[in-house]
Amino acid sequence: MGADDDRGLPRSARVPDDPDPSWVLHAVDDQVCRITLNRPEALNALTPGQREHVIRLLADASADPEVRAVVLTGTGRGFCAGADLRGGAATGERVPGDVARTIRLGAQRLVAAVLDCEKPVIAAVNGTAAGLGAHLAFACDLVLAAESATFIEVFARRGLVPDGGGAHLLPRLIGPQRAKELMFFGDALAASDAERLGLVNRVLPDAELDKTARAWAARLATGPTRALALTKQLVNASLDTDRAAAFAAEAAAQEINMTTQDAREGVRSFVERRAPRYRGR
Repeated sequence: MGADDDRGLPRSARVPDDPDPSWVLHAVDDQVCRITLNRPEALNALTPGQREHVIRLLADASADPEVRAVVLTGTGRGFCAGADLRGGAATGERVPGDVARTIRLGAQRLVAAVLDCEKPVIAAVNGTAAGLGAHLAFACDLVLAAESATFIEVFARRGLVPDGGGAHLLPRLIGPQRAKELMFFGDALAASDAERLGLVNRVLPDAELDKTARAWAARLATGPTRALALTKQLVNASLDTDRAAAFAAEAAAQEINMTTQDAREGVRSFVERRAPRYRGR
């Protein structure tokens, strides 16, 4: 769902066909990939070009052995106000199948890129996270939120059905009854309430959000990267499998992980009574 003028966005802010490369900032420092949405005047509502850029960056981070953690955040008052619907593709004439194809190849691919990333992804939610923006945050492995942040399941307000995997993610995080309450009413959820429901790991003073996100990412970047990737896969699949399948997946993950240098280092450091030195391999 896109950002709306009634949330403070100027009607003059139109979406060009070719997005400005500065709309998504990217840096890798100390083995942490930092992806920053940078359209503050639009509360970081995502254009199709921005969305594709973020998907590519997540895929690159997943495959790059020099990246061991990811931080996803935004600039200004918005983390992400959803998909920007003000372009012609969102309002023009459609034929049957267009909408399903657009959602499948767009919002769902973005959320899947976070869920499938083999590195832990931290959302540092600096402001409004609405619609697809909220689902982008909820798909992350860890969610930090500034005290000023809000989460809005805005779809029902506009007569729309949730997209970006929201109806899959929310019930698994907070249960079906709470998920339906948020989705039916579309009320803004304060960061403190999101923490109480279990959607957020920590709520922080605005001035401490970036510092804490960097500290958490630094800890993850010194961890056993492949073990974390396998743990992420097991946890993400846990609610969609029965016990037998979950136990089989766990055993397979153990077999794979014990071939890594980090697993051997972890056992060796325990025997030698010293801190482990993981290298992500």
